Parts: sequence; C-alpha cells; structure tokens
Amino acid sequence: MARINLLPWREWERKRKQREFTGMVAAGAIFAAIAVVIGHVQMESMISNQESRNLYLEGEIKSLDARIVKIKDLESTKAKLLARMNVIQELQSNRPLSVHLMDELVRTLPDGVYLSKVTQKGADLTMEGVAQSNARVSAYMRNIDGSLWIGSPKLNVIETKTEDRRRIAEFTLLANQKAANAEQDGTSEGQP
Repeated sequence: MARINLLPWREWERKRKQREFTGMVAAGAIFAAIAVVIGHVQMESMISNQESRNLYLEGEIKSLDARIVKIKDLESTKAKLLARMNVIQELQSNRPLSVHLMDELVRTLPDGVYLSKVTQKGADLTMEGVAQSNARVSAYMRNIDGSLWIGSPKLNVIETKTEDRRRIAEFTLLANQKAANAEQDGTSEGQP
C-alpha cells in the first residue's frame, strides 16, 4: 500500500483559510472603521448645523428681547399719556363746574344768610356762615336741596349767639357738588 502524504495540502488549506479569515476580519475592521468615521463625520455635521441654528435662534431671541423692551417702554409711555389725557379731560369737563358752583352758592343763599367760608375737597363742600335765624338756615338747606349743582345738605353745627343785642345763628353746613344733566343745564342758565 502506498503512502500518500496529505499534510502539505492540509497545511496549505489551513493557511489559505487563515489568510481568508484574516482578510475578512481586516475587511470587517476596515468597514467598521469607515462606518465609525462616516458616522462621526455625519454627527459632527449635524452638531455644527444645530450649533449654527442655535446661534441664529439666540440672535433672534436677543433682537426680540430688545423689541419687547421697546414695546414695554412704549406701553408705559402710552399709559402715562392716557393718564395725562384723562386728567386733562377731567379738568376740561370740571372747568365750568366751579363757575356753576359759585353761581349756585349765590342763587341758593336766602336773605339774612351770609357765608364766611366755603371749602371744597373733591366734590364735598363745607360752608360756614352766619344767619339771622335757624329758619333762614333751614331755607338755605331747602334751596340747596333743590339746586342742580349742589345737593345733599347736612347741617353739621349750629350755634345761637347774641351779638349787639341781636340773635344770630352760626352754622357749618356740609353738601356735595353735583353735575347737572345737559337738559337741566340749559334750563338752569335761563333762570334768573
């Protein structure tokens, strides 16, 4: 029987398979390295793109913040101007009220009643004066109650004194100033 030595063929086959395995491992490693590099480059590209977006958004946010500050300044200026306009309109509307008040003080004052002091705080009036009798103070209060521009009379203090053998009544009267309607305004001005 002949002896055939198959060892070199097996060894060649083993070396070929080992080279083939090493080549496949190297190719896999190269492909993996390429994939990692491509992934890294793509991630870096996405990160730099996002950073540029963030920078753009931060710039826009800063410009919007500046606009918001300007808008708040404009709103505060607007509120101040509206407050001034309201004060001016109120002064304009109340301007004739003082004239009407003085006129009504004279019209409602009956004979024998003299005012020594008139004080006004807002719409509240305080009138101090002297009357010849308590009845004249009552007549004055009735006249005030029927007035278009003064109302709600309340007697605060009344003192009866004797001066130069005459009896006089010193009084303090509280009342409110009111604005008459436009219709009543026209009729009150035509009255004597």
